[in-house]
Amino acid sequence: MNTPYPFTAIVGQDDLRLALLLNAVSPAVGGVLVRGEKGTAKSTAVRALATLLPEVAVVMGCRFSCAPAAPDPDCPDGPHEPGTGPTRPARMVELPVGASEDRLVGALDIERALADGVKAFEPGLLADAHRGILYVDEVNLLHDHLVDLLLDAAAMGASYVEREGVSVRHAARFLLVGTMNPEEGELRPQLLDRFGLTVEVAASREPAQRVEVVRRRLAYDDDPAAFTVRWTDDETALRARVVAARALLPRVRLGDGALLRIAAACAAFEVDGMRADIVMARTATALAAWAGRTAVRTEDVRQAALLALPHRRRRNPFDAPGLDEDKLDEVLDRFGPDEDEDDVQDENQDQGQGQGEGQDDDDPEPEPDGPDGGPDDPDGPGGPGNGDGPDGPPPPRQAPDGAPDTAGDGDPVDGPAPAEGDGAAQPVAAAPQQAAVAASEPFRARTLTVPGLGEGAAGRRSRARTEHGRTTGSHRPRGALTKLHLSATVRAAAPHQRARGRSGPGLVVRRDDLRQASREGREGNLVLFAVDASGSMAARRRMSAVKGAVLSLLLDAYQRRDKVGLVTFRGADAEVALPPTSSVDTAANRLESLATGGRTPLAAGLLRAREVLRVERLRDPARRALLVVVTDGRATGGVEPVRRASRAAGLLAADGIASVVVDCESGPVRLGLAGRLAVDLGGTPVTLEELRADVLAGLVRDVRGAGAGARGRVA
Repeated sequence: MNTPYPFTAIVGQDDLRLALLLNAVSPAVGGVLVRGEKGTAKSTAVRALATLLPEVAVVMGCRFSCAPAAPDPDCPDGPHEPGTGPTRPARMVELPVGASEDRLVGALDIERALADGVKAFEPGLLADAHRGILYVDEVNLLHDHLVDLLLDAAAMGASYVEREGVSVRHAARFLLVGTMNPEEGELRPQLLDRFGLTVEVAASREPAQRVEVVRRRLAYDDDPAAFTVRWTDDETALRARVVAARALLPRVRLGDGALLRIAAACAAFEVDGMRADIVMARTATALAAWAGRTAVRTEDVRQAALLALPHRRRRNPFDAPGLDEDKLDEVLDRFGPDEDEDDVQDENQDQGQGQGEGQDDDDPEPEPDGPDGGPDDPDGPGGPGNGDGPDGPPPPRQAPDGAPDTAGDGDPVDGPAPAEGDGAAQPVAAAPQQAAVAASEPFRARTLTVPGLGEGAAGRRSRARTEHGRTTGSHRPRGALTKLHLSATVRAAAPHQRARGRSGPGLVVRRDDLRQASREGREGNLVLFAVDASGSMAARRRMSAVKGAVLSLLLDAYQRRDKVGLVTFRGADAEVALPPTSSVDTAANRLESLATGGRTPLAAGLLRAREVLRVERLRDPARRALLVVVTDGRATGGVEPVRRASRAAGLLAADGIASVVVDCESGPVRLGLAGRLAVDLGGTPVTLEELRADVLAGLVRDVRGAGAGARGRVA
């Protein structure tokens, strides 16, 4: 058995350690979501926490870890008589990203249930984690339906398994900890809200602290047992403090003043619903118990807000996480000193300390104290690193109204297009790059879907064969049976009952009779944006509208659980600004900083997009792609630019890539070049106005690609 890294040997990461310990004191807090870059001891801290939890007494032979003193009356292995039982260490169970639903909640033996009427249930990871820790690494990559099951069980303290009229329920109370790297994609706001606390972690920038991290890690890797022995006393003391705080927790008083501060903080930061208030109350109570106090103070409410509110303030993936601490202090200061001063005075006398709240009224300026049980750590005034800096760079210089916008391309924005075959390579001075412009306000975009029936990752965009969704038919199982089609199974078994010697009421079912339900749901796709950043697109208003449209489509991709990528083309070539990723906010950041200028190498942009799609098809063959080309259709770079762009578009059409061309052409005279490009791609031209879901022309339409041999279009 591997020796876990000692919890007390972790350097820094104070917020992470505190959040984990508060959940160890009060699992009702609701778990912890740890967000941060790779290599920041997220997993190490979680695994180390398990050694600090008190041992649990269990019923002998119970697979669901029932407590002997109060066994679960609905336990599938029960009923159990109250009594005593052996103890064992609290478990830490890890949920793999690729786990199935049956592995998480457990599985029923459908064949035995039909033939014998026996609830033969194999417990899953939720049962294993009961009264321990359930750890999900990379929780943002877990399938949505598994996250829903996981969080529902954590909220209710029980797991329910329903299969074709056979149901099993068992207790599932655990400390839920999830870790994630935001660069790999975000959780939906609804799921973020289900985690009690969130902690942002990052590697220290202090050389001395980094040296100490390396020194301790090397010592642990050389001799884990000897390294752990060095921290035995600290681990024992911390474990005893957790036990003492758990015992004190029921006696902690949460007064009306603390509740008012909690409600005011949640209202001031406009969090949705009431879960934040409840989590803050439980967290503040746990903080008081951890400090050895029986009354919740303002400092507890403040710390609870810093842990429970930041992730609940995000409305979409483009909102930066965090909390304005100055605003929080302003809200809490409205209520004056803590209530129950007499109780605070008595407590301070017992501890031999004077508190500012308990001083006489004739003392005009009480001195602030540091947190209980630790060194003073006053909050300094806000500095330039607190996120309150200026609102980005100054806007770029704009040409006077009425002046033609050549954008350094040599072509007026809405002037005539070059003739077919024109554009032979000529020595041209490098065009100046224009500064990036801000995107216009995003809007709710219409839904674009890939045609046909896929089998990709679970999502919300295109039709697909999935494990969840409406039942459309049945088939013989190709592996383990996961979703039984009951009526089809009965129909398959019925003709053979006499030959099988059926004599009782039960149906004689064989393996060959079982039928798997065919279900249809939705999948997530790869949405690859190919954005024209050339000079002809550089008109300030136009590029702002283009960025706003792409930003809206990115938001739609986030809500539908897609992967996204970004290819840009300008000047002489195209580049992959963002390889396919689940991090939609990263794509938005790259889009925001996109500069414009130069010629329009449309063919290069299409070919680069084709290469990205080819590589991604090898990595994830089940995920279907949707190419979104954002351009006015001009092609002015290289030899025979128009003909080369048409040939490149034909190659994408031959690959069966579903595509949409967002026509950005503006002005009184429109040449329809984007429409011709859409014909070559086998896709559909869509104007910027038609992308809005509230426009009649923007009703939900499928992108009919060339996968079935037909040129695609939006119906």
